[in-house]
Amino acid sequence: MIEAQITRYQTWLREQRGLQFDSYDALWRWSVDDLEGFWRSIWDFFDIQSPTPVGRVLADAHMPGARWFEGTQLNYAQQVLRHADALHAAGHPAIVWADETQLAQGQLGELSWPELKRQVGAMAAALRRMGVGRGDRVCAVLPNRPETAVVFLAAASLGAIWSICSPDMGPVAVLDRFRQIEPKVLVACDGYRWAGQAHDRQALLRELLAGLPSVKHVALWRLLDAASQPQQYAHVERQAHDLAALLQGSDRVEPEWLPFDHPLWVVYSSGTTGLPKPIVHGHGGVVLECLKLGTLHNNLGPTLLTGDRYHWFSSTGWIMWNSQIGALLGGTTICLFDGNPAGAGSGAAKAADWSTLWRFVGLSGATFFGAGAAFYASCLKADVQPMQVADLSRLRAIGSTGSPLADECYRWVWDHCPQVDGHDIWLTPMSGGTDFAGAFIAGLPTLPTVAGEMQCRCLGAAVEAWDEQGRSLTDEVGELVCVKPMPSMPLRLWGDHDGSRLHESYFDVYPGIWRHGDWIRITPRGGAIIYGRSDATINRHGVRMGTSELYRAVEALPEVLDCLVVDLEYLGRESWMPLFVVLREGLVLDEAMSARIKQAVRQALSPRHVPNDVFQVSAVPRTLSGKKMELPVKKLLMGADPDAVMKRDAMANAACVDWFIALARERARRE
Repeated sequence: MIEAQITRYQTWLREQRGLQFDSYDALWRWSVDDLEGFWRSIWDFFDIQSPTPVGRVLADAHMPGARWFEGTQLNYAQQVLRHADALHAAGHPAIVWADETQLAQGQLGELSWPELKRQVGAMAAALRRMGVGRGDRVCAVLPNRPETAVVFLAAASLGAIWSICSPDMGPVAVLDRFRQIEPKVLVACDGYRWAGQAHDRQALLRELLAGLPSVKHVALWRLLDAASQPQQYAHVERQAHDLAALLQGSDRVEPEWLPFDHPLWVVYSSGTTGLPKPIVHGHGGVVLECLKLGTLHNNLGPTLLTGDRYHWFSSTGWIMWNSQIGALLGGTTICLFDGNPAGAGSGAAKAADWSTLWRFVGLSGATFFGAGAAFYASCLKADVQPMQVADLSRLRAIGSTGSPLADECYRWVWDHCPQVDGHDIWLTPMSGGTDFAGAFIAGLPTLPTVAGEMQCRCLGAAVEAWDEQGRSLTDEVGELVCVKPMPSMPLRLWGDHDGSRLHESYFDVYPGIWRHGDWIRITPRGGAIIYGRSDATINRHGVRMGTSELYRAVEALPEVLDCLVVDLEYLGRESWMPLFVVLREGLVLDEAMSARIKQAVRQALSPRHVPNDVFQVSAVPRTLSGKKMELPVKKLLMGADPDAVMKRDAMANAACVDWFIALARERARRE
């Protein structure tokens, strides 16, 4: 049995710092009470390199505006590529990957560490020839493949600022994001494949270029049409390039040393209720958070010691893509899948195949597999048998995020995944956010797992549950707050020159305290339960309830595939709480089915939380990252302008919105 990484870290603390802790709770409390000592230990434990000495770890602890590791220099790409020689000599690849076609044929692609280093250097040289330097923005519309990681690392190595959208996003959603940051370079594909179908995106690319006059260079990745000519996208003030040729260049550029807080990337809030917030994170903070979370909490790598392979299913439009690439920082092999998790043949003509990702996990030899909570719920509903479709003998950990994981999904994972060392596989749900590119709540392989509960608050994350008066709660539901800074919190929001938008987003409710926007309960064991978004909470007769509890009750019914609830509160009259359900194919919501649903809520929650009405819908509106759009639906039904609250290009299933708009209009006519 391989020693857990958290155990190695605690041994190091004892030997190098003279610090010994008799429990994880004691270790966590030290990590948040002595922020400087803890984060300096992370720097030293992972041997972060800087050509300049480490001075004061935390020069200013105020939020927002905390100042970390001033005077030090590092580079995200340098931290990744430093592993190349040793890991290649040990026989470990940097990236393994497959698309739908390769998976169907049982084939796997590999990118070695030396080849990753060569391609990053070549792409960095190409970007430099384009005039890209520190602070310039390099934007991409690319799928989840190794080449995308290469372009990101090349931009980071020069001190350019990276930003990416998934190629399935619509032009409005992409322009809403990229226009704000005015990129100098755009790297894009001519299309992508999903569910066995080719999707041409050349019209999208032309629309993006027309809307982004700041772009002086465009690099085309010819994924669908090898005969397509990049020069068709050239302009009198814009040069066009072939991405494949750039990656094969013979010139090399090495990563530059950058200040700790030099901007690394811009990521975005969901963009469902307004213009997306462009969130700027720095090299240093992201490096430290990724290493802490990936190694100490997720128990990954370095590969040289453990042979770990990490796969978290994600599109490039979700922060979990950034998280997966971040595993390279610790020397872990990452496993990328480019395709539909419900199968290459799923769609109107064929049933979904929820065994797809399990087959990729087996083919790639992944030791850690993560996905959104909705994926496991779909597997449960479809009666997937992972161990019958794939060799999962190397798998030792399952991760989940995106929304709360239902209790029955815990049991499904334990019943259907291989045991490890005679015990149920380690299941580690976590909760964090795009906002700070990390996790507040996660797991630990040395702690017990309780169904329905996440194992622990993360090291260095001073997370508490607060009531409306700012009092800390234990074993009660409250607002998730972080009362002390973390290095990966945003440097700023792009264009927010006076900091007002950043303050309004996170610090307006409790001044100087990060309010995340989730309901949380800290259990007496030190674990945590997330109850859903605090701004879409059910508040019936003075009793507030997270939506996830209602979803757990309703979605446990075999007839229900998905659901969404909103609580519409009105001044001077009773609230109205409708429930929208997606039923199995062929089923129709009748009085008997509606009564069963209401009875399930009554039994699981209380009579006061029974919905006023139940509606059958074709789909629940979701963001591109899979989150249920509770607040936009709530605002729509309370009379908001549909175009203001429902950004279709930022949705995974925009076609379903029309039904909700019609319902809102019908209600408005009756009132």
